[in-house]
Amino acid sequence: MSAEQAQLTEEQWRTRWRAGRRFLTADGESGRRFGNESIRVTGDGEVSVKLPAPLVHLANAPHGRYVLATRVSFAHRGEQWADRVAANRAVAYRIHEDTDRGRWYLTTSWTMPPVQAVPLVAARARGLIGVDTNADHLAAWRLDAHGNPLGRPLRFGYDLTGTAQHRDAQVRHALTRLLHWAKHHGLSIAIEDLDFTAETTREKHGRRKRFRNLVSGLPVSRLRARLVSMAAELGITVVAVDPAYTSRWGAQHWQGPLTSKNNKTTRHDAAAVAIGRRALGHPIRRRTAPPPHDRSDHAGHRTVQATSVTPQREGNRPRIPGPRTRSVRAGHEANAVDQNAQHRSARSAEHKFWQQDPLPLSL
Repeated sequence: MSAEQAQLTEEQWRTRWRAGRRFLTADGESGRRFGNESIRVTGDGEVSVKLPAPLVHLANAPHGRYVLATRVSFAHRGEQWADRVAANRAVAYRIHEDTDRGRWYLTTSWTMPPVQAVPLVAARARGLIGVDTNADHLAAWRLDAHGNPLGRPLRFGYDLTGTAQHRDAQVRHALTRLLHWAKHHGLSIAIEDLDFTAETTREKHGRRKRFRNLVSGLPVSRLRARLVSMAAELGITVVAVDPAYTSRWGAQHWQGPLTSKNNKTTRHDAAAVAIGRRALGHPIRRRTAPPPHDRSDHAGHRTVQATSVTPQREGNRPRIPGPRTRSVRAGHEANAVDQNAQHRSARSAEHKFWQQDPLPLSL
């Protein structure tokens, strides 16, 4: 197309022609700092270019880099870009000039890997990490395949006060540390399937303003979406579980046993154990208590009872060597079960002839 057909002057046409050939591109590489070594963009928008050897003398930063005076930001999918940069995932950049607007633009792109469905059995094979979401931190505890907590819990804190950019960076940093921990051990992540979109209204909780503010402050929906997106980039499986009673049962059955003199387990740490056990398919409640120390009911009902078909359930109790708390006469311990061999007033009457004495007519 000629300049006349495009309704451009020769100077305008030459300017557009030169701008179309004046650009700079660089493909990214995972593992490199900020996902690209040639054109580097930090999380706060600073752009630097790695200069070739003939132009190293023009560098204004260490290691032969030239830092641009203007910072950049991405309005479209900026959160996804920031997540990839924080995880040092590959990001491609292109710097080009727009002659119509008289501006320079920096565009970014990356390849989304296909998400593969992982069977639940495979996700549970090596255990997983249970995560409890809170208003200011993530409580995480590693569990083995049998549901036993390993080591000590970890907390990944974040501050949701301040600007939106600050809050976004805090959540991203917490998720990055959690994912790196899961990637290091090759484990899946279990998180509650929470949705508080309709839980902050006055119709739901009345005048409980403090509770409504707490619920609205939980970054559940955004955090869960970003966790799934970032985990897919790293090939980490995320298991969503039912959130019913995880905090209550976790504190009831796990907070006390996991608390020691030097290590204090919080309610949120115990909830992470409950979430992980539910994701593994194990009950949250611990194993039932052993029978009480005697046969009376003041200590509670016996949790394990012998059925009517249990062999030798009425047999004699074996003698336990050691000091006795009661005096037992010789020859009586062998008949501990035989009620008629003992001098008891309530022994059964089937083994003895019974006859009622005559009543006296007068005293």
